[in-house]
Amino acid sequence: MYSNNISLYREFCSQNSQVPLFIQPWWMDAVCPKFKWNVLLFTKKNQILGVWVFQVFEKWGFKLIIQPQLTQYNGIWINRPDNLSDNKVISFDNKVITNLLKQFESVKFSYFDQNFHHSFSNWLPFYWRGFKQTTRYTYQIKNILDTDKCFEEFNYDKRNLIKKSINKLTCTHTLSGEDFYKITKENLAKLGKKISYSESTFLALYRASTERGQSAVLACYDDANTLHAALFLVWDEHVAYNLISTINPDLKASGGSALVVWEAIKFLKDKTQIFDFEGSMIESVENSFRHFGTSQVPYFRVRKYNSFVFRLLYLLKNI
Repeated sequence: MYSNNISLYREFCSQNSQVPLFIQPWWMDAVCPKFKWNVLLFTKKNQILGVWVFQVFEKWGFKLIIQPQLTQYNGIWINRPDNLSDNKVISFDNKVITNLLKQFESVKFSYFDQNFHHSFSNWLPFYWRGFKQTTRYTYQIKNILDTDKCFEEFNYDKRNLIKKSINKLTCTHTLSGEDFYKITKENLAKLGKKISYSESTFLALYRASTERGQSAVLACYDDANTLHAALFLVWDEHVAYNLISTINPDLKASGGSALVVWEAIKFLKDKTQIFDFEGSMIESVENSFRHFGTSQVPYFRVRKYNSFVFRLLYLLKNI
């Protein structure tokens, strides 16, 4: 069933530019190299009206439905007809979600944990079936087409920091994917942290998105060719995502992290409409993102345990 669904879904995505980036088949192929991904489809009169994209991960003999690495969201996306009233939107969404949930019963998972795209606003059918929800937040600049206006919306301190760093740092597009990963790993090590994704996973995504013309690495250097900050950006025609950022902790006061964001916005203004900082629930990071004149955008994290044994093991491993 699933293999046929994936084929139909690939064809659907090739003809529909509205499907969000992180549930595109090529994206899932790149970030799920060792694990299977599947899609459920709700169709009517041979038209796909709803999809549910998910990764299947095996751990300790249990089947887990969890987020792939480097992927902000998966979950359900609804292909609504145009010009539905608010009341009809709710009815239509409930019909699609209920159908997909009915199909999902055959998956037989032990643990479910997915982030949903921010356009998914109705998790009630999940609540009725025992799922739990946590609201998370990302931060977006809603319109990057007018870069002058974007800059005016930045907090005064951000603007001042960028103006000072422009005269000291240079941003380039020459850093390779391999070097970006290496530098990110080194910067985390300086902070006593480990990188959470493998080089092979990152490079698979880097190569797939680069081949499609939907990613770039921007890096800021000083006159001594020392890297201060860098970003890995991905985008479609609607939204660009600051997927990975790295800052040299020895030079974090230089303004490089603010400058590279500003240069990214200018670079992307002819490619997409929205700049998404990828969000954070960490107070200091949230504060920094907000100072770029962003809007706070909520999205849902939905979870459910179907196995008491797995829940016990999970809790014991995370004590």
